[in-house]
Amino acid sequence: MGLTTGNLPPVQPAEFMREPYLERVKVLARHWVEHGFDAPTITIPVYALKLLLLYALGGAAVATLTSGLDTLHPAEWWDAPIVYQKLVLWTVLLESVGIAGSWGPLAGHFEPFTAGWRHYARPRTIRLPPWPDHVPLTRGDERTPLDAALYLGVLASLVVGLALPAGDDGRVASGAIVAIIVLLVALGLRDKVFFLAARGEQYLPALIFFAFYPFVDMIVAAKLLIVIVWVGAAFSKFGRHFACVIPPMVSNTPWLRVKAVKRLHYRDFPEDLRPSERAVALAHVGGTLVEFVTPLVLLFSHDHTVAVAGVVAMLVFHAFIISTFPLAVPLEWNALFMYLAAFLFLGYPNADGYGLGDMDPALLALTAGGLLFFPVLGNLRPDLVSFLPSMRQYAGNWATSMWALAPGAEDKIDEHIVKSAKVQKVQLLAMYAEGETEIVMQQILGWRAMHSQGRGLNSVMLNVLGDDVDTYTLREGEFCANAIVGFNFGDGHLHDRRMIEAVQARCRFAPGELIVVWAESEALGSGRQDYLVIDAAVGVVERGSWAVKDAVREQPWLPNGPIATVVTYRRPGYDRVRHTPQSGARVPATA
Repeated sequence: MGLTTGNLPPVQPAEFMREPYLERVKVLARHWVEHGFDAPTITIPVYALKLLLLYALGGAAVATLTSGLDTLHPAEWWDAPIVYQKLVLWTVLLESVGIAGSWGPLAGHFEPFTAGWRHYARPRTIRLPPWPDHVPLTRGDERTPLDAALYLGVLASLVVGLALPAGDDGRVASGAIVAIIVLLVALGLRDKVFFLAARGEQYLPALIFFAFYPFVDMIVAAKLLIVIVWVGAAFSKFGRHFACVIPPMVSNTPWLRVKAVKRLHYRDFPEDLRPSERAVALAHVGGTLVEFVTPLVLLFSHDHTVAVAGVVAMLVFHAFIISTFPLAVPLEWNALFMYLAAFLFLGYPNADGYGLGDMDPALLALTAGGLLFFPVLGNLRPDLVSFLPSMRQYAGNWATSMWALAPGAEDKIDEHIVKSAKVQKVQLLAMYAEGETEIVMQQILGWRAMHSQGRGLNSVMLNVLGDDVDTYTLREGEFCANAIVGFNFGDGHLHDRRMIEAVQARCRFAPGELIVVWAESEALGSGRQDYLVIDAAVGVVERGSWAVKDAVREQPWLPNGPIATVVTYRRPGYDRVRHTPQSGARVPATA
């Protein structure tokens, strides 16, 4: 591993790419066990400095200096309501600009490190409205000058909210918060990508509490919000998927350099890369149990010692997540939650008049119902709700996709789509030789195959392409979304059928040039993941599902062949068009 280049598998790029796809997955998965993504040495210090200097110290300075407080005396302001509010606004601002979560090489942004403002303030880039058929004035998939103006308006309103001094009640003026809410919702209805990039599913409720709730009710409602986020995330980890998340996450931890320790999280490296008993224990005891029980104790307990212990537990929980530098790097979000845990449960203890019983009962019922609506709906009908409002962050149960592009087809994305950056392979040329860039791109496919849904995606893609799988260029859908819509956070809803239609409208792929396998996350208790096969030029050509239990018990490289799938629909008369690298000729081949 070098200062500006990562540690690639010890293979010759040209020879490696001539290997069958599943053999490449085997090499890449085994390499990930011992090295993780193994980004350039400089990467982690850059993230750490950004978190410490820009986010933490910068946020503290902005929140205090604009509120007449002494930044150098945190004991005087750590529990001040105005600081709490402004740190939330600061976080939303950085997320909106694109320099907080999903930033930099660990999120698939190599050159430049962010799309953010480069995408949202630029007309003609792709936008994805959440409900274009139901919300007036939101149809279309092209960003207009109005969208760019709304985006700049959101940023301006956040800056105004941060700059204003505290009002008579010690809080940010309600009018300033209302302006942020209106602009954020207006832009979110025209582009769900921005709304989720700003983490609107978590911060919009807090803004509503700031603007409309009396002080005590605001504090109690904020406690409900953070507890539902914690418990919702913990609840989503019950099931078969989450254990598969922990081993590759631990393998990617930058401070853990002992390969033998990394291997302990797998059953029998290098032959069996399924989670070991240690990994399952870490997942469900250190993760699920702590995240489920501790917040409920904090919400209902009136004992100060218990509250201190609970807050310390959550501080350790979030500090550990930060230390692993997980892909998508939600570092600022975790740091904010560390502050919020202390502010809400130690600064305003339940026993001092800030418990559930101290909130207006009608408002409490309305707030709890509103906060639970999307998590409940999203677990029962994940096709209707992004995994972020569903509070299923990092549970392994994700909507995902995998793209297969015919020879030369990937170039069309840069040629025909207005966006903030080139596709990742081109971005990587600033860091690696041309042959090496493809190996970096393939590494993410190896990582995905270590998760349950990756084995399902690979199985369907192999069934669809057959021997042609080694002719196509295979790409992780999340990386494609990062380049095309400027953001992704592990949510396949940001590169779903509507996004493929927007891409096709611009690139005009020929039949068979772009094949996408897209999978929805598992609905609560269903035991299956539904998938679509999309030929960009034709539309949906196949629907079906696979059993989650079949996916989790296989190795990443599918030594027993594709897992079983149940096909519920095939497009009548569809013949996949075959593309060959030698002559460019296209030959019909029944899919």
